[in-house]
Amino acid sequence: LLVSVQVHGQGGVKFQNWAKTYGSSPELYFQPTSVEEIREILDMARQRDKRVKVVGGGHSPSDIACTDDFMIQMGKMNRVLKVDKEKQQVTVEGGIFLSDLNVELNKHGLALANLGAVSEVAAAGVIGTGTHNTGIKHGILPTQVVALTLLTASGEILECSESINADIFQAARLHLGCLGVVLTVTFQCVPQFHLHEVAFPSTLTEVLDHLEDHLKRSQYFRFLWFPHSENVSVIYQDPTNKPPSSAANWLWDYAVGYYLLEFLLWISTFVPSLVRWINRFFFWLLFSSRVENIAISYKIFNYECRFKQHVQDWAIPIEKTKEALLELKAALENNPKMVAHYPVEVRFARGDEIWLSPCFQRDSCYMNIIMYRPYGKNVPRLNYWLTYEGIMKKHGGRPHWAKAHSCTRKDFEKMYPAFPKFCSVREKLDPTGIFLNTYLEKVFY
Repeated sequence: LLVSVQVHGQGGVKFQNWAKTYGSSPELYFQPTSVEEIREILDMARQRDKRVKVVGGGHSPSDIACTDDFMIQMGKMNRVLKVDKEKQQVTVEGGIFLSDLNVELNKHGLALANLGAVSEVAAAGVIGTGTHNTGIKHGILPTQVVALTLLTASGEILECSESINADIFQAARLHLGCLGVVLTVTFQCVPQFHLHEVAFPSTLTEVLDHLEDHLKRSQYFRFLWFPHSENVSVIYQDPTNKPPSSAANWLWDYAVGYYLLEFLLWISTFVPSLVRWINRFFFWLLFSSRVENIAISYKIFNYECRFKQHVQDWAIPIEKTKEALLELKAALENNPKMVAHYPVEVRFARGDEIWLSPCFQRDSCYMNIIMYRPYGKNVPRLNYWLTYEGIMKKHGGRPHWAKAHSCTRKDFEKMYPAFPKFCSVREKLDPTGIFLNTYLEKVFY
């Protein structure tokens, strides 16, 4: 093997996702610092007939990033390449964590208009799985991408945007890691802004009956429903000029919100009927009064996912929100053995034209369900999971790509009008399937 740039892969590395629910043992683990090195890795993979998986922050709660062959971790390719103040755009390397980008943009008086809950995630990964937040005027995070560069299996670099390689661009803005290695991403930004967050208690009936009003009233509106009850916490986030102020309180947030909850959930693994009581008790304790916070935008968008957890998150047409949630509530009421941890988080996003976006050509409601793993212990969830998936499918739902789901190619062909187009772009860019893994095989075969 004559190799011009010597790339060294580590053996014996164990990869695990953040929630420690999925993992793999790649034969070789690489942390390249240049495009040349990535090309070498791809050559070596071809010669040895290995597949390659590129990972960022490893936050996806599924096996989308797992492989037993070669793994490329992009953490060392994390520079800000260009800030265009005129256009308010920033070009970054694919491996940069959003947590670093947020700080960097802030120095230039800029910000991303919308962010997910977690920022310890890489730019190329965030768009690859279709990360979203909430706000009916805002699309999923990939809609903020105006250009990107892609290193394909053959070693060619493609510039993609609305005007160059437009087809590949609409595929690559939500790429699932199967089109190539995303080297750079250009985001459309906005001037930096502060957000005023107001959280207040309500009921499921009130929120569902006045959904339109809530969506109009707040730019970034979401709500948390506490299963086995009518309780809802409504969260409004809106730009403000008021000075920062915080209602955070260590004792409540950590001692109660974290340690006590984890302990009680652990006990509930022996006495499942406790979960109803826990959901009500914690609503009363932590969510039954009005709380306000003001901070720089990214500090409000980000919040702690404190526990290791299993999640599912599907997007349904926005007009189905009420019907679907009430069906889930009824299913829990009719099946006392089925328990659901709090919260069910309900968020909204504007429709877009990205081929594999769960919001493709329709304004959507994302309904995220969760089961925590207190002290790493799994709580039975199969019943709840399947009931939820059934309701989502019935209402034309599409699953969040990063999160666990049981869909296969047949499902995706029904869900996504542009699925065949995506497949043909993928087959053209990666004819031998070097970027596939077990998760992606279920999607494409």
